[in-house]
Amino acid sequence: MEQTINTAKDKMGKCILALESELGTIRAGRANPGVLDRISVDYYGTATPVNQLASVSVAEARILVVSPYDGSMLSKIEKAIQASDLGINPTNDGRVLRIVFPQLTEERRKELCKTISKTCEESKVAVRNVRRDAMDKIKAKKKSGEITEDDVKDAEKSIQKLTDKYTEEIDKVGAAKEKEIMAI
Repeated sequence: MEQTINTAKDKMGKCILALESELGTIRAGRANPGVLDRISVDYYGTATPVNQLASVSVAEARILVVSPYDGSMLSKIEKAIQASDLGINPTNDGRVLRIVFPQLTEERRKELCKTISKTCEESKVAVRNVRRDAMDKIKAKKKSGEITEDDVKDAEKSIQKLTDKYTEEIDKVGAAKEKEIMAI
C-alpha cells in the first residue's frame, strides 16, 4: 500500500516537471533559450535539436544568440526557426543568428494565457488519472484480501491529499507563468 502511494507521488511530481518544461517553451517577450528546445534540424539525416548543434545564449533581455558549432549548419538552423510556430525571424550575420523577441501585444498575451490555462488543465487531468490508477490498485488489493477496509480508507485519504497538493502546485506554476506573460 505504501509503495502504491509513493508511486503515485512520483508520477504526480513528474506531471509538475512536465508542465514546467512545457510552459518554459512558451515565449514571454523575453529571451529564453528554452523556446528553441522543440526545434530540430536535419543534421546528416538525423533530426537533431538546435541546442545540440549550437550554443544558445541570451545577449540582452530580448535577444538570443545562436552560434552553431558547425558553420555549415547556420542556414539550416535559420530555416528551422523560421518554419517553427514561434513566429520570430532570426537575423543571420554569417557567423551567428540573432533572434530578437518583440514585445507581445495585449491580444497575444491573452492568447498565451489561454494556452497556459489549457496546459495546466491537461496536467490536472494527468494528476487525477494517477489518483484513479492508485485507487484502483488499492481496491484490487482489498478485493484480494491483502489489506483491510480501514487501510483502504487511509490510503484513499493519503492519495486525495497528494492530489490536492499537486493540483495546487499546478495552479501556482500556471499563475506564475501568466503573471510573467502579462507583465509589460
